[in-house]
Amino acid sequence: MAAQKSAGGRRVIEPGSVRAPEFPRGLDWLNVEAPLTMARLRGKIVLLDFWTHCCINCLHALEELKRLEAKYAPDLVVVGVHSGKFPAEKRSGSIREAVLRLGVEHPVVNDSEMEIWQQYSVRAWPTFMLIDPLGKVFGAHSGERLFEVFDRVLPQMIEAFAATGQLRREAAEPRLEPARAHSTLLSYPGKVLADEEGGRLFIADTGHHRIVVADLADGGVAGVIGSGERGFRDGPPARARFSQPQGMALHGGSLFVADAGNHAVRRVDFPGGTVSTLVGDGTQDVEWSSDPRPLDGARLNSPWDLQWSHGVLFAAMAGNHQIFGIDPVGGFMAGHAGSGREDHVDGPLLAAALAQPSGLATDGQSLFVADSEVSSIRAVDLDPRGGHVRTVVGKGLFDFGDRDGAAGAVRLQHPMGVACSGGRLYVADTYNNKVKVISLAELTARTLAGAGPRGMRDGPGAQARFDEPAGLSLAGGRLYVADTNNHAVRIVDLSSGTVSTWALRKTGRLVPRAAQLETLPEQAARPGRVRLSCECLLPPGCSFADHVSSGVTIRAGDRVWPLELVHGAASVAIDVAADEMLHAEAVVYYCCASRPGTCLFSRQVKILPVRADSAGDESIGIEFEVRARWPGPASPQPSP
Repeated sequence: MAAQKSAGGRRVIEPGSVRAPEFPRGLDWLNVEAPLTMARLRGKIVLLDFWTHCCINCLHALEELKRLEAKYAPDLVVVGVHSGKFPAEKRSGSIREAVLRLGVEHPVVNDSEMEIWQQYSVRAWPTFMLIDPLGKVFGAHSGERLFEVFDRVLPQMIEAFAATGQLRREAAEPRLEPARAHSTLLSYPGKVLADEEGGRLFIADTGHHRIVVADLADGGVAGVIGSGERGFRDGPPARARFSQPQGMALHGGSLFVADAGNHAVRRVDFPGGTVSTLVGDGTQDVEWSSDPRPLDGARLNSPWDLQWSHGVLFAAMAGNHQIFGIDPVGGFMAGHAGSGREDHVDGPLLAAALAQPSGLATDGQSLFVADSEVSSIRAVDLDPRGGHVRTVVGKGLFDFGDRDGAAGAVRLQHPMGVACSGGRLYVADTYNNKVKVISLAELTARTLAGAGPRGMRDGPGAQARFDEPAGLSLAGGRLYVADTNNHAVRIVDLSSGTVSTWALRKTGRLVPRAAQLETLPEQAARPGRVRLSCECLLPPGCSFADHVSSGVTIRAGDRVWPLELVHGAASVAIDVAADEMLHAEAVVYYCCASRPGTCLFSRQVKILPVRADSAGDESIGIEFEVRARWPGPASPQPSP
């Protein structure tokens, strides 16, 4: 931190000596109406957060940043500098989804070529640069536990610069926030768990902070566990609260839930669905010990997935790069694999190194781990006596890509889910937008489904599109996929390789939260095959973004048609047999000449009542109009 001298028994804050570099021009910005400049931020205390949305340490830091923003507004302005590690993270569309998924509300700039990173000589994620109101670098900090660091210095900076009149204390300008209301039944689902025997599919509705229980046979919602409000509360399903739940495991009459945002494992007892806490108190564990300890009073660090095997509940502890074994009956837990060091090192269980384990599966002998940050699949012996960690595919922290073939040559990109059956591993190759299959006997990998580009398209596996699939589960020859950024569950038929969208049916038990719907006037259509056309109109001077696809999803009962907007238009032939309601959701990404460098996003939902009538039209249409969300021309930008 900058020098703090003592004068007359009190500390005197001295300004920094190095001028903060100006933001490069031409970068994409989110959560602001126009690109920021250091000149415009003069007079404010600025905290730059260098992050990448794959990094668990960066996600922990976001929660601490929210505390700082709440405590020190409006004097403090936080700016996220997203310097992506993986190629998929360098796309503004992917960053936008992460901003929405993680609830980031401060300005974020896409530093895709790491220009700002290099200007500040950053070396690690996350790193924080503190800029004083004079535009000088005041100090820096790397790693988590940042609240205490900056909470000590910020009050002194505010007092010192306010006393000299160099601190602008007015509220920050309004932010241009993307539409955050999801009309879909799910919001960023992270994991799924198929219960073939019980005929149920459990869905971690992560963005809605709840668990959805659906009927495997018809997709009807059988129940909801959690109120939908973020929090940490036990009790009946309608009152209980979760925070960004992820992986699940079923044993006996209980469902165990990795409540990642609460750093806890929760237990749901059926048939009533009452929620209790197995371990964790809502506080992140920072000790990272593998020693056995009682569950009572113990803390966890971002548990991301669970797997029951041999009487033990195994937990992928993404936050401290370890696998823990939990004994719910005996009431204790202990480290099973991983030293706690983030790396890619095979060897004896507790000497090996993992890197953000995010998915678990087992064949009864080994625990297979989707080891995200090293883009690998690891095998962990279940027997702790002389057990080892081995690599199935993958190599290291910066060895990633999209390559099928023999094990040594295979490259993945931040896989987050894995399932196991019949000597095969099914992998959610998350940042490649693919599902891959690995033969354990031959140690070869191939793409099962997914064309690569992000999107939502059903059909043959090679043509289908996903958007960051993260969770997998098997039942009845089908692979259920939590297609996170598409807010959907997809199905891969293992016999044909065909991908379809699971028709999760809304009932009175499940209402989309914060849904904003517009019902259109009824249209008459002749029975039989008719053409449904969708058109999206943009404000003058705007065009559709070319780095990410816009689309419309049409739903009618159990039928789903995901359509890609091409030059703002899409159409599909549908069968009309009786009166029905069409549900149309448009997700649009666009750019405007009057707002250079700003990423814009629109999500609209319309309900179209269709009346089957022999005198009706052979075609029907739905029009979406994106309206400008700014009062007038862009303000002139001050010179640096």
